[in-house]
Amino acid sequence: MKEISQLVLPEDVKYATDHEWTRTEGDEVVIGITDYAQDQLGDIVFVELPQVGDSFDKGEEFGTVESVKAVSELYMPIGGEIVAVNEALEDDPALVNGEPYGQGWLIRVKPADLSEVEALLDKAAYLGLFDA
Repeated sequence: MKEISQLVLPEDVKYATDHEWTRTEGDEVVIGITDYAQDQLGDIVFVELPQVGDSFDKGEEFGTVESVKAVSELYMPIGGEIVAVNEALEDDPALVNGEPYGQGWLIRVKPADLSEVEALLDKAAYLGLFDA
């Protein structure tokens, strides 16, 4: 497992306390799991994602990630409607391990309230979670 100093934590994303990230792209928000989350899970072997058109409130479970170690729930860092899912993960769920902020993204959401994104953590605040 990586040391905290070895984690890849981009500046252009916002972080949730349960280790999802968001990146705003136009009027949509891309969501995935952080480098920390994928590192803790180990080799990801299956990802269960919602259907396009499904809507979730902030904090609701929207899917699961299964690794060789465990199954972990995925929680919505913001509320909104699913407008796309990363279908490449069906054939290659390990993309989440290799590129959690790139090809390993999970879903795209049309946010119900864009201000929920601003309430998420920046990189410094997310790193602060590990100081406890």
